[in-house]
Amino acid sequence: MKTIYNSIREEVVKHSKVRNSVLGNVKEWKRSHYIILSEIIKEELSEAEELKGGKKFEIGNTISHVTLQRFFENDYQDKTHSDLRFLKTLDKICIFLGYKDLNDYILFIRHKNQEDEEADDNSFMTKMVYDYCATAFEFCKHFPDHKTELFKELVFDDSPFLERVSQFSKELCDKDFQLVTKNNRSNYEVFDIHIVTDEPDKKILESQEFWNLLFKVGETGEEHFVNQLSTQIYFIRKINDTWKIWDNYNPDAGRLNKIIENV
Repeated sequence: MKTIYNSIREEVVKHSKVRNSVLGNVKEWKRSHYIILSEIIKEELSEAEELKGGKKFEIGNTISHVTLQRFFENDYQDKTHSDLRFLKTLDKICIFLGYKDLNDYILFIRHKNQEDEEADDNSFMTKMVYDYCATAFEFCKHFPDHKTELFKELVFDDSPFLERVSQFSKELCDKDFQLVTKNNRSNYEVFDIHIVTDEPDKKILESQEFWNLLFKVGETGEEHFVNQLSTQIYFIRKINDTWKIWDNYNPDAGRLNKIIENV
């Protein structure tokens, strides 16, 4: 509840009628400023639909400047909200802010917090795909050293995805493939990532990826190109409270290995 008090205070300060009054230019409010705030709230509540009828007589349509100053300056504890007068004050402030009452405001905040958490989760998952691609590019830059440990923070150790990546890359490392990065000869781009499936312990993300890689074979100097635009699907799982990539559908996986086999 303590955070609700702080949230209500912040919304009052940001209210257009408050922001566009003399209060909007004052950093620290004094007694005279709370008198002005009381008048602003009184004017708004006099027109509020929520206070037309019986509720006006139940909770009133004014808040004294003393009560407002106490609300803004006191550090309330949880026991405070058992005080009926205090609850009526909060109801009126929330009506001033455009809500039906305090409960309506609390429901709004909970819903907003849930949406923010979901947005954070989505941002985290999208970042995981970007981070994986950056790691995959870094992994190729180490060829012919086979440093699969670079994927440890992003891909589960026993996942089918890591097994396939390890197999395809090991074949290239054994043939002494080296990634050419001079003058940006090799590069990649990831775009249009979106979540296809969103479940508590499983997420499926789809991305568009363009990979332009030039490999040179150590002894012969023979060059091999990877130039592809593809849609990739990432299967991300939550195991033991840890989110990592479990699998990936890449229609071009192992393409370079197949070309080499047919040469």
